[in-house]
Amino acid sequence: MDDAAFDAREAARAKAWSMPIEEIDVADPELFQNDTLWPYFERLRKEAPVHYQPVHEFGPYWSVTRYEDIMAVDTDHETFSSEPSITIADPKDDFRLPMFIAMDPPKHDVQRKTVSPIVAGPNLAHLEPIIRERAGAILDELPVGEDFDWVDKVSIELTTMTLATLFDFPWEDRRKLTRWSDVATAGPKSGLFSSEEAAEDERRAELYECVDYFMRLWNERVNAPPKNDLISMLAHGESTRNMDRMEYLGNLVLLIVGGNDTTRNSITGSVLALNQNPDQYALLRARRDLIPSMVSETIRWQTPLAHMRRNATRDVELGGKTIRKGEKVVMWYVSGNRDETVIEDPNRYWIERPNVRRHLSFGFGIHRCVGNRLAELQLKVIWEEILKRFPSIEVTGEPTRVYSSFVKGYERLPVRIPA
Repeated sequence: MDDAAFDAREAARAKAWSMPIEEIDVADPELFQNDTLWPYFERLRKEAPVHYQPVHEFGPYWSVTRYEDIMAVDTDHETFSSEPSITIADPKDDFRLPMFIAMDPPKHDVQRKTVSPIVAGPNLAHLEPIIRERAGAILDELPVGEDFDWVDKVSIELTTMTLATLFDFPWEDRRKLTRWSDVATAGPKSGLFSSEEAAEDERRAELYECVDYFMRLWNERVNAPPKNDLISMLAHGESTRNMDRMEYLGNLVLLIVGGNDTTRNSITGSVLALNQNPDQYALLRARRDLIPSMVSETIRWQTPLAHMRRNATRDVELGGKTIRKGEKVVMWYVSGNRDETVIEDPNRYWIERPNVRRHLSFGFGIHRCVGNRLAELQLKVIWEEILKRFPSIEVTGEPTRVYSSFVKGYERLPVRIPA
């Protein structure tokens, strides 16, 4: 960590513990971009684990920051609805993107069931050798002895290849998937658009380009025999074949972001975490049987999606507070994964951690991440292939983090493979 980053984190700690607690807004993307979020969540867990934020650009919301309270919300979909949105922002009336993660039963269940076979055990067994071959090819092409961006060269490339396979998407255009994933979750200040003022119009234009592209693929697949790819599954699925254009786009955005952002940021996070904890990196090199445990610990430590939001369907008491019907409730997975009352030494990156799979990163209940096993598989395979090839991957500078309180990720991570 360089001096500037250290100073920023020390200043954040002093501010987090001295400011009036009612003024703490943990949904501020700057906290995530600067990696200064942790003391704010520590204080909320200690003093106000169910915390009301009355003023926010997207309206007031409740923050739920302790592990057990998050579990209570996540596993009670009748009291805490996923409609109309899983993020703090409400959908705009003229640009609503229905998607099954932001639906309640029964519609949620039948749409999820349509696509779940692609990430079930038999198909993962088919995908593993494909992922392994690609991971090896990516690693073999990396420059040795010079700096490069791990995010672009490895994390994005592997996950985008896998996503293109799941969609049976034209190979030469696969980086469009990366761009659409970034655009779908980006805010006006993300730097992805020409200006803050133009951000919403540009975002819509690119997502319309996305659905137009996928409509062409839909039309090809719907008139052909069913195949084992996501578009064919949606086109032929009884509960999805009559989706309108915006619902198709909504489910595409869900599948693209779910299959791309989460895994790529965990792959990057693993390199960063092992560099920040060289004893753990040495242990991993000595004991490759710890790769699966390291994968789970990385997913906890990284928490690639920082939160999910619900809406209260009735007045309900949680953590001694009364949440009123219709109010927003934000489950901060990133905080629950560092809850001192449940997770031993939670700020430590510990690849031999007991109960290492006891984390919140994939959610719980009916909305638990449908692709969690595929995400773990990609991390496992890339590290098996890394350890065959390289004695180490060295981080050579501070990462550039995403400006978002939803996607907890990286734009860039400078690294070098020693000659």
